[in-house]
Amino acid sequence: MRELLPGVETTVITDELLLKRTVRDGAVDDVTRLRLREHVEDLAGFGVDAVLVTCSSVGGVVDELGRGAAIPVLRVDRAMAEEAVRIGRRVGVLATLPTTLTPTTELVESVAREAGHDVTVVARLCAGAFEALGRGDVALHDRIVADELDKLAQDVDVVVLAQASMARIAAGRPAGGVPVLSSPRLAVEQLAARLNHVSGD
Repeated sequence: MRELLPGVETTVITDELLLKRTVRDGAVDDVTRLRLREHVEDLAGFGVDAVLVTCSSVGGVVDELGRGAAIPVLRVDRAMAEEAVRIGRRVGVLATLPTTLTPTTELVESVAREAGHDVTVVARLCAGAFEALGRGDVALHDRIVADELDKLAQDVDVVVLAQASMARIAAGRPAGGVPVLSSPRLAVEQLAARLNHVSGD
């Protein structure tokens, strides 16, 4: 944000229950949907120009909210999915949570349809990585993800890392020459473009 949107004030709402309920229930429930809607409405009332939701597990709800919101509401993984569909026809999706794997896979497929591209999505779950991170074992988390990334890269044209928390593993790491995309930077680039468009710059 400091690099791509210098001088722009940010307001952060952290609500761990959004992810915890989704992981517990295996899907976004009505309570989570309502809480997210209230957060967006609160931010709009505060006067923000746009909202970037950084949790991929609730991505489908973000699209719903965006259609009825007074301000742009962006999901963190959309720009990543758009880039993946632009550069590859076999897209690998790597996640550490089933609740993230499904919405990210569905997003890539949806973006491909919108672009008129025939894309095959290969989805893989990094079993045990999320639990390792929860225990504070970052090294094990990264090792599991890196191993699965190397395997997946053999079968696809491009890999997307479904969670923003996986971004550091992608840094400077083309897996066997296959591009590896993560969401944070691409999302902020898209947000910057949207804000410039809104302001008329």
